[in-house]
Amino acid sequence: MKTRIILCGACGKMGGNILSLLATDGEAEAVCGIDLFPKEIGIPVYKTFAEIQEEADVIIDFSSAENLEERLAYAKNHSLGIVLASTGFTSEDIALVNEYAKSIPVFRTANLSLGINLMQALVKAAAQLLGDNFDVEIIERHHNLKKDAPSGTALMLADSVNEAFDEKKRIVNGREGIVGARTKKEIGMHAVRGGTIVGEHEVMFAGEDEVITITHSASSKRVFATGAIRAAKFLKEKEAGMYEMKDLLSEN
Repeated sequence: MKTRIILCGACGKMGGNILSLLATDGEAEAVCGIDLFPKEIGIPVYKTFAEIQEEADVIIDFSSAENLEERLAYAKNHSLGIVLASTGFTSEDIALVNEYAKSIPVFRTANLSLGINLMQALVKAAAQLLGDNFDVEIIERHHNLKKDAPSGTALMLADSVNEAFDEKKRIVNGREGIVGARTKKEIGMHAVRGGTIVGEHEVMFAGEDEVITITHSASSKRVFATGAIRAAKFLKEKEAGMYEMKDLLSEN
């Protein structure tokens, strides 16, 4: 039986990418969508979860961090899994997600790209090998409509680096004025916004007389749509709890 998906943010760009991929997917289908501005996209689209009539297995949420509890409560009340693919969550939002994960399966990651998740492992390994002999700077670039900075993916990469240093480093967002010499306890973070850049992330390890960079560039949002569909299939019939891309990859 196909994995039945409720698509939140159905009429946006990511919703379109997911629907395009599902059109040729024999294992999953979108049964309906949620969007503040419904339009004809080939499936029923509602403004609120209260209007939904279709049965489903998983919610894919590509909307925003706003009204998060509405989605989580619907998933809990209908025993659905939920893939949280949006970013910009506050610490209170994350605490709420963790609470709901005691009752429903929740898949949350800052980036659904397979390449980014491989990059996570690479930067952690590099940090472990290079140690404090190399300064770490992270540069992320996104389109001019992105609302949060730094990106959730950049923060995820910083966390991977910091794991190698027992969480002893602190993030420094940009630099301006007379800030003094760089310390070994810093992870520099720089956000670039412009044009239609889908997403670029660079982790630079700068040592004495040499620089190592690990980069990832997404040329299309389809890579994130692909990851979201894989996550939805993975989450179907999973027990309550928090899941992320490394769980999916280890199972496959």
